[in-house]
Amino acid sequence: MSRYLIRAMILPMTDAQDFYPQGEIAIDGDRIVSVGERGTAPAGFNPDRVLDLTNHVVMPGLINTHTHAAMTLLRGYADDMPLMPWLQEKVWPFEDKMTPEDIYWGSSLALCEMLRSGTTTMTDMYISEEETARAVLESGTRALLSRGMIDHNKEAGNRSLQENIELFRKYHNAGDGRIKIMFGPHAPYTCSGEFLLTVKQEADKLGAGIHIHLAETESEIATIRERYGTTPLCWLEQQGILGGQIIAAHCVYLNDAELDILKRYNVGVAHNPESNMKLSSGTARIPEMLKRGIAVGLGTDGASSNNDLDMFGEMRSASFQQKLLGSPEDLKAYEVLKMATDGGATVAGLKDLGKLQPGYKADMISIDFDQPHFYPRFSIPSHLVYCARGGDVRTVIVDGKILMEDGRLLTLDEQKICREAEKRARRIASEV
Repeated sequence: MSRYLIRAMILPMTDAQDFYPQGEIAIDGDRIVSVGERGTAPAGFNPDRVLDLTNHVVMPGLINTHTHAAMTLLRGYADDMPLMPWLQEKVWPFEDKMTPEDIYWGSSLALCEMLRSGTTTMTDMYISEEETARAVLESGTRALLSRGMIDHNKEAGNRSLQENIELFRKYHNAGDGRIKIMFGPHAPYTCSGEFLLTVKQEADKLGAGIHIHLAETESEIATIRERYGTTPLCWLEQQGILGGQIIAAHCVYLNDAELDILKRYNVGVAHNPESNMKLSSGTARIPEMLKRGIAVGLGTDGASSNNDLDMFGEMRSASFQQKLLGSPEDLKAYEVLKMATDGGATVAGLKDLGKLQPGYKADMISIDFDQPHFYPRFSIPSHLVYCARGGDVRTVIVDGKILMEDGRLLTLDEQKICREAEKRARRIASEV
């Protein structure tokens, strides 16, 4: 295991006032030893290497709290459609033709894009997640994986549940703990109450959390009200699904009483502003959630409904969307940065990520600030949210290992992955 000393501008995300214009970070193995102004590394700390990142800002790696990695294969395939026709007429038929090997290459493509744009941890829900786990292990990144489950019939539901259980047994804590496994029932409108309760029981037995889509569209609200006479979140509470770790993606249509339910059960919210805008799903009440102390992270959703996995773009959209509908003071830059880092870590249940401080995991990125769109430097947090792009990321470190240096991926064969993904996506589309 290596020791590094990084010299750069440092935004540790420990407090809105904390920033080190001439800072340094000492890393020993997979942990941060010290963070502060230059010269504050412990006496006797002898690094194997000094990384001089002058004019770069170093901050915690970004945490994508909701995505479907292998949906990179559908990027641009089915655009400009409402959610349900998009799913039923385009996405699900395409996915029916995907093989496990296709999932591996689609996930690898997603990981290339995520690394290049500063995402070090993703929370993923999809099919054939063992192949996604294989790609994660090769990339060196961190992930929470769940097998997406829909019980159109009892046999299909039971089969997908067993696959999720096997995924947990095989990959939970794999890669020196970089992979965690959750359970992924798709949504209240695609899973029966009986099935959801079974999923919850199995997850509780294993000590695993649940990742679920919730209250994403008005049509979902209408469907659940017609079936059960209540809202999706209230129905989940009635079924005994809440409690323990729950990541609820989207959460667009929630009233005040339902926000209180989220807080009561410590449900983490994965906010996906660009996907919600593209599919015309609506705008989640993020400022109200934050005021109540609800944990909120940011997600990109899949590349078919976004269409990229750039968390910097997601931050900008998250802030601008709230300002459009509310006040210019809503969702300030530092609040959005917190959602993409420390907030995401809280939602994901990762207690030693999301900040740069001693004892935390050495997951961090550097952004090249020596570019025209970062001058003048009145506010570093403002520039990161409103000016930065994924392509500005130059260095990525996860678990104390350098995965991208000077913009060059070190763990993935980017050109081979792009060629394979293109070939496989074209083949699948021709079969649909």
